[in-house]
Amino acid sequence: MADDKDSSQEKTEEATPRKLEKAREDGQVPRSKELTTTVLLVTGTLALLASGEFLTKKLVKVFNHNMVLERSAIFDTSQMLTHIGVAMFDAILGLAPLFLALAVAAFIGPIALGGWLVSAKALMPKLNRMSLLEGLKRMFSIKSIVELLKAIAKVGVILTLAIILLKALRAELLGLASEAIMPAIAHAAWLAIISAIVLSASTFVIAVVDVPFQIWDHAKKLRMSMQDIKDEYKDTEGKPEVKSRVRQLQREMANARMMSAVPEADVIITNPTHYSVALKYDPETMATPILVAKGVDFTALKIREIANAHNIEIVESPPLARSIYNTTEVDSEVPAGLFVAVAQVLAYVFQIRNYRRGKGAKPKKPSGIQIPPNLRYD
Repeated sequence: MADDKDSSQEKTEEATPRKLEKAREDGQVPRSKELTTTVLLVTGTLALLASGEFLTKKLVKVFNHNMVLERSAIFDTSQMLTHIGVAMFDAILGLAPLFLALAVAAFIGPIALGGWLVSAKALMPKLNRMSLLEGLKRMFSIKSIVELLKAIAKVGVILTLAIILLKALRAELLGLASEAIMPAIAHAAWLAIISAIVLSASTFVIAVVDVPFQIWDHAKKLRMSMQDIKDEYKDTEGKPEVKSRVRQLQREMANARMMSAVPEADVIITNPTHYSVALKYDPETMATPILVAKGVDFTALKIREIANAHNIEIVESPPLARSIYNTTEVDSEVPAGLFVAVAQVLAYVFQIRNYRRGKGAKPKKPSGIQIPPNLRYD
């Protein structure tokens, strides 16, 4: 028994849709810092490459505006704020394309894995994060070891690629000394940007490894035991004993309503012990007879008892009783295929009523009632 209990608690099952939904509500979705870093670095360097000329012109303009001044402006303190305002505007305008690209990357990077999510629960303070024991567990957990290996791998990959890049650009870097100042500056800036793009792209290698790991680690954390799945089912669908009790009460209420309609019936058709069906028909208000109650065994007996107490005619016709019971729901019309058979019974009932009032001869009970083959339930 102990072994069974232990095995039932092993979290070997994939998370259910409800567990995934609840985890998302709690702010638990897979995230990759490496993917975010890669997106930011590559986007930033590409934006710098695309807007480099525009940024350079703006920075040169700022430099000239603040360094080349007329003598009167130097001694006029009222112009200081004007110079600073113009310089700041040009600097911000020059950096705007880069900042805009970085803002977009900072938004897209985190949601690239796990999607967009805003969770108030994730922002709530958790006391277990202040626990020394929990902190030690996190420090020596598999995830911490993986993060350490990623950091070492990241440094190794970037350092290796940097060495390869320096060797590849060695001739151009040494050749800068023989170029004129302005072309050398432009050439050096170009080499720096290309190197930054290549080194930023190298982090993609780490991201390719990290993304699958984060997905696997997230799924592993959300794994469930068979007992967890059973408990979730109980919480979602309701406990079986409670649901059974609710269904029982519903049946009892439905039976009570059905029994209250029996005194309004015109005839009870039986087989004669196992089945009872109560029909109501008013030629002036109804197009077809209506089934107001039906039941088997104890319920059938109860219907007959109520019928006897209210002097409702009971007619024995086993085939017809079984057919109506199996083909017609309570408060529904009798099927068209049974109209003739039911009409025979109702005609007898109305005739027997007239006879008891002293009108007409005593009718004979209907016999040989024919039931269509497709509506027979023998």
